[in-house]
Amino acid sequence: MGENSTVQKLVSEAAGTALLVFIGVGSVPATLLVNGDTPFTMPSLMTISLAFATVVIAVVYAIGHISGAHINPAVTVGLAATGRFPWRDVPGYVGAQVAGAVLGALAIAGVLGSPAVDAGLGVATFWEGVGSGQALFAELIGTAILVFVVFGAIDGRAPAGWAGLAIGLAVFAIIIVVAPATSSSINPARTVGPMVVLQALGGSVAWWQLPSYLIGEFAGGVLGAGAYVALARTRDADLVEVAGTEATLAEGVVR
Repeated sequence: MGENSTVQKLVSEAAGTALLVFIGVGSVPATLLVNGDTPFTMPSLMTISLAFATVVIAVVYAIGHISGAHINPAVTVGLAATGRFPWRDVPGYVGAQVAGAVLGALAIAGVLGSPAVDAGLGVATFWEGVGSGQALFAELIGTAILVFVVFGAIDGRAPAGWAGLAIGLAVFAIIIVVAPATSSSINPARTVGPMVVLQALGGSVAWWQLPSYLIGEFAGGVLGAGAYVALARTRDADLVEVAGTEATLAEGVVR
């Protein structure tokens, strides 16, 4: 089978991330609007988690064969850091993902209107009593778990056809635990896109929180990727690497 063009891959990443934000992030103001004055409780959190999980599952199966369905700069950087994705393609992917997140957030405002903007548009924020250090750690751990699962699910030795479901369920589980600290963004594009749109529409954005999200998410992506590669590495791979190194050294000696 032929490979899709770069443009097709970038458009797929933008579209996939837009869907993630529209459905996943959009479920936050939607839940708040439906609840009205009802307190936000675990059933509300589970509804939001399920929205994120189902859209991730759908997007992975819809565009995974086109662009890889990264839909998350932390995944893209994690893949590049472990040699599974070319660094030269990282800026394009990340740019497409952020653009898609902005479009998705605009769609939320277009569908739910000003009440969604007044409700915060689903922008990820620290929960009461959470500081920058705790938030950074929460995003790091959540993103590391997500990327670890992504790497395992797409490993050629994993059961075929289950990657989308495994990744979606991981997102569901992570949100349940991490959301009470940081709203569980675990995705730099999902963090930035809604912030930009909320600011543009006149909302209040806590930009001072952004570094904790971005540092935690990118560091978590690299940590999760590195942990999986170290854990899954086989003896055969080590032998091949040693053989390749010896061959390179031998070639240098001959020259």
